[in-house]
Amino acid sequence: MSEHTHPPIALISGCSSGMGRATANLLAEKGWWVFATARRLESISDLASDQVTTLRLDVTDEASMVAAVDQVLEKAGRIDALINNAGYGQAGPLEEATADEIRCQFETCVFGPLRLAQLVLPAMRAQGGGRIVNISTVGGRVAIPFIGVYNGSKFALEAISDALRMETRPFGVNVIVIEPGGVRTNFNTTATRLAQRFATDNKSPYHRYFEPFNRFIAQSTKNSAPPERVAQVIHRALTIRRPRARYPATPDARIMLAILPRLSDRMKDAVWRWILRLRKETVA
Repeated sequence: MSEHTHPPIALISGCSSGMGRATANLLAEKGWWVFATARRLESISDLASDQVTTLRLDVTDEASMVAAVDQVLEKAGRIDALINNAGYGQAGPLEEATADEIRCQFETCVFGPLRLAQLVLPAMRAQGGGRIVNISTVGGRVAIPFIGVYNGSKFALEAISDALRMETRPFGVNVIVIEPGGVRTNFNTTATRLAQRFATDNKSPYHRYFEPFNRFIAQSTKNSAPPERVAQVIHRALTIRRPRARYPATPDARIMLAILPRLSDRMKDAVWRWILRLRKETVA
């Protein structure tokens, strides 16, 4: 987007920490006018500068999304990039997930990003182009036991991204998926906290699997990449002339996505059974 004489405009959701915050900082350094958003405006007040305008945006609230996009267009007159970053991970066995938990996960990771894309597309069509970047994960292509609700939301986001990419290409809009693996953010802490119910409920048939699951999460956190690395991948996807449809954004993501999708279902199941000690139960 270097051909623009004015600074390119980016709207980013979920900037209170992690990848959203790192991306807002990097794009501002690179000369973008960034509209950094979060559900709680006070959590991003320190980001405000000549290059960064902060706005409140809750991706589960229709009025909030409409207001945020309207404010960007009113202040900047265009939107060159929408970065759908807001998200969290719901962990725990699928059998015990409540309807409200499932609904909230999909509202945040699927319905919100799609609605924001719908809201920015008229402006992008009118200006002759733009880029929509959806932050997915390795778990958007590889299902992992005990984060099935989160996996489901990211699988859905990837499918929507594929369809949207083909539908909007005639209008000069590129839709891009970013797939991080482990990243040094609050994500894993939140996922582990949300899994505590089945960790502490001795009556749950899944209780015994929490410790191996927790070890897996802890190990992935230990070997994780800094959020700035993902921000650099996002910047490249926004500025390269012909972006790819997908960018594995961390070393572990590149390895996992090169190997796991090629395995048979039986082999993938065996890998996760070994990692999470999912041995066959004996019936008394």
